[in-house]
Amino acid sequence: MASASHLQLTRFDSFPSNGSTGSLENLPLLNEASRNCFSISDGLLKTQIKKRLELNVIGMRCAACSSSVENALGKLNGVESATVALLQNRAVVVYNADLVSEDDIIEAIDNAGFDAIIVSSTPVSSEANGDAAVSNIVGQFRIQGMTCAACVNSVESVLNSLNGVIRASVALVTESGEIEYDPKTINQQDIIEAIDDAGFDATLMDSSQRDKIRFVVAGMSSVQEKANVESILCSLTGVKEITVDPLTSKVEVLIDPEAIGLRAIVDAVEASGDYKVVISNQYTNKSPEECDEVGHMFQLFLWSCLFSIPVVFIGAICPHIWIVQLLLRVKCGPFLLSDWLKWALVTPVQFVLGRRFYVGAYRSLKRKSANMDVLVVLGTTAAYVYSVCAVLYSASTGIQLPTYFETSAMLLTFVLLGKYLEVLAKGKTSEAIGKLLQLAPTTALLLTVDSARKVVAEREIDAQLVQRGDLLKVLPGAKVPADGICSWGQSHVNESMVTGEASPVPKAPGDSVIGGTMNVNGVLHIRAMRVGRDTALAQIVNLVETAQMSKAPIQKFADYVASIFVPVVLLLAALTFMVWYVAGKMGAYPDSWISAGGNYFIHALMFAISVTVIACPCALGLATPTAVMVATGIGAQNGILIKGGDALERAHRIQCVVFDKTGTLTMGKPSVTHQTVKIFDKTPLAEFLTIVASAEAGSEHPMAKALVDYAHNHLVFPEPLRSGEMPRTRDLSWMREASEFENVPGEGVRCKIVGVSVLVGNRKLMRSAGVTVSDEVERYLQETENRAGTGILAAFNGSIVGVVGISDPLNPEAALVVEGLQRMGIRCVMVTGDNWGTARSVSRRVGIDEVFAEVLPAGKAEIIRNLQSDETKVAMVGDGVNDSPALAAADVGIAIGAGTDIAIEAADYVLIRNNLEDVITSIDLSRKAFARIRVNYAFAMGYNILAIPLAAGVFFPYFGLRLPPWAAGAAMASSSVSVVCSSLLLRMYTRPRLTELLQVKIQR
Repeated sequence: MASASHLQLTRFDSFPSNGSTGSLENLPLLNEASRNCFSISDGLLKTQIKKRLELNVIGMRCAACSSSVENALGKLNGVESATVALLQNRAVVVYNADLVSEDDIIEAIDNAGFDAIIVSSTPVSSEANGDAAVSNIVGQFRIQGMTCAACVNSVESVLNSLNGVIRASVALVTESGEIEYDPKTINQQDIIEAIDDAGFDATLMDSSQRDKIRFVVAGMSSVQEKANVESILCSLTGVKEITVDPLTSKVEVLIDPEAIGLRAIVDAVEASGDYKVVISNQYTNKSPEECDEVGHMFQLFLWSCLFSIPVVFIGAICPHIWIVQLLLRVKCGPFLLSDWLKWALVTPVQFVLGRRFYVGAYRSLKRKSANMDVLVVLGTTAAYVYSVCAVLYSASTGIQLPTYFETSAMLLTFVLLGKYLEVLAKGKTSEAIGKLLQLAPTTALLLTVDSARKVVAEREIDAQLVQRGDLLKVLPGAKVPADGICSWGQSHVNESMVTGEASPVPKAPGDSVIGGTMNVNGVLHIRAMRVGRDTALAQIVNLVETAQMSKAPIQKFADYVASIFVPVVLLLAALTFMVWYVAGKMGAYPDSWISAGGNYFIHALMFAISVTVIACPCALGLATPTAVMVATGIGAQNGILIKGGDALERAHRIQCVVFDKTGTLTMGKPSVTHQTVKIFDKTPLAEFLTIVASAEAGSEHPMAKALVDYAHNHLVFPEPLRSGEMPRTRDLSWMREASEFENVPGEGVRCKIVGVSVLVGNRKLMRSAGVTVSDEVERYLQETENRAGTGILAAFNGSIVGVVGISDPLNPEAALVVEGLQRMGIRCVMVTGDNWGTARSVSRRVGIDEVFAEVLPAGKAEIIRNLQSDETKVAMVGDGVNDSPALAAADVGIAIGAGTDIAIEAADYVLIRNNLEDVITSIDLSRKAFARIRVNYAFAMGYNILAIPLAAGVFFPYFGLRLPPWAAGAAMASSSVSVVCSSLLLRMYTRPRLTELLQVKIQR
């Protein structure tokens, strides 16, 4: 089933208002899902008995569901406030126990269609009411030290066992974790300490607590300077709590966001000139350390080569050079010079450069598990310890035994090489994030205005210091610093990074602009409405990062294998040693099989070490997440936002696609023309349009807006706009006040205007009101519907006066996309709330045979469930609020990016370019990604199935094939790199072309 609760995406063309928290424009951000709550209140209740009830609400799928619960609770007499958190399926209700009971609250939720379970019930005072509903916090943590899926399982199990942690999701590839927790029960430091105790390093990267900001103060290096910074911050109004760490120069400040912003804090700290504030990137949760990891691993590898290559030269090359061999045979006390040199060179590699493996192995064993580090440490330490013992034995007895220092050194060198290549390749998988971040502007021009709103000054500031409400100047060729509204100037803005359309979009006062887009030719003044992590660009980056951190269900297999992998490998290594050693002692194989200077123990030990180091659980752990990372990045570059690996996995099994009509198959821009307005009595056209438009003004339906726009232009501005003319100011003074207004879902509206009873809607509305539709009216309706239009009936005082024909042009690519999906073997269905005549006309033109018309929003979800009844995997493509139940009910919900917030929130895929061709790309990309994941698993499993027997010497008696430990280490290092490189092949993905899919030949 589609999961709508994890992520949200706010519309790019709307900006938050200062209205109530229940408005759609105030939906929270992608990484603030835990704060997805709307408050309702019937006013303060003066009572002596007030309680706070916390409940689990089961069955919510999207914001429409949470709104339904809130509305149901808000109607109860005695409920003071109700807060519903969608992500954690939790409701907090503060109520007057004298007026309403717990049973009444549960019954109200049940009647709304959901199940409720009481979690806690506590008395609260009226003063505490404002803090009664404290939302859970979602924190983004960087977790270092994980090497395979077993490490991920360990971290998640530790976190999920903590009291107060609601959920924890950890990603191996991104080395990050998203943890939702109750701040009243556990804090961030407790979580970090728990991760540290589990054997990993953790740091907080970001949190949904937006009133807590973090930055670094350069120049603060002593206790006195710490006190100076604290005194500066304490003097600021709105600063509540300060935490300063002089060792790391990190500062954490709890603020009142209504009283102070980040820029005021930065200006205050830097005012003295002694300090410089460094702010982390506002667009991403990636930490600076991630950029240094590749360089760090490369340095370790180079140092390892510096020590290891001479060891190999001494052991393999020097014995063939007579003079050098004589020199190396010189004794330094009881030891040979060659043994001294190898011992001295290998020790730094083993214990200094290889320290990370010892630390990782210790932490792994400390938490009673085993990972790849344990295998590496066992293999290299066995070779190193044996070699040291051999040197000491030779010195004490005079009998020279062979040493295997080069085995230990080369093993670690190849493993470090593999780690370096793996980190390098993993960095390539997230290049899409880097390309998105390059769109973010670095500076902004802040304008200062006087009381007369005249610009009196301008200064350049860091783009991360822009605050909501700032007036910004955008020069030609500069990037827009934040999402906002144009307040002055005219220009064209290149919005291709969001819309995919290369043509610049004209901008004038009142138009919205998107942060990160490029101003082309004119100067603009914009009023910032969304800044920092609230901008559309930041949300896209955040969505991609969060998607890359989620797990596909197929990864559960790898997680299970990884949990038992290391113990099984160690058992096989011990078995290998015993078999070869016992067989040698029993004379089961000739002595010629043993290397010169060796014995049965050494012979068996080398096979056991090879088995230990050649096995690789890392390849299994990387098979899925690396492919998901590349696929989500490729999707973002192609204008497709994928909400996680589970959505990607479901999409590749899609067998049926259900399309909404309005705004999906059609342009979603209905219009009225003079020729389509038909009046059947002597009512003047102006009077007819005034009454009908006044009635429809209270409706949010696109057709209602089209009718109001037509009436406005006809009555106020009958002459059309001339080329280049600025949009005219909207004048609604001609409208008449509507009373007793009622919006009837799926039918129309009814109201009274100046004593006239008005009905505006479809046939169903007229029939329910007892209004007769004459044959003449019916013929005109059918003519309109045959032209793929929709006829809106208008009745005054129980009699039909006229019909307004509204047409919504088809998307130009709709028919081709439908045919393309059908060529891919996918069944296409159309569902709409429009009438059957219009629906059939549109379906014929786009080539869809299965049509459901006159369907209410709840009915769309029911149709989806009926299609799923025979195990058919169904995708729903829609754009409106009325599509959100169906988007949530479908196996995969695909939202058109120009649609509403609530539809985007409920969907699993978001097509930000508003192009239907991306439906084909979404499914095709999912199929390609999972084909690659299967190849990765086949390679990872096949590698281990073949490599372990080869390392154990199964083929040695027959073909003389064996792998020395250093070669086994090289093979192990290459396995995970090969899987990552396999995933990187997805970067060569190209969008399917309709001409190729439809086998259309273009004549030249």
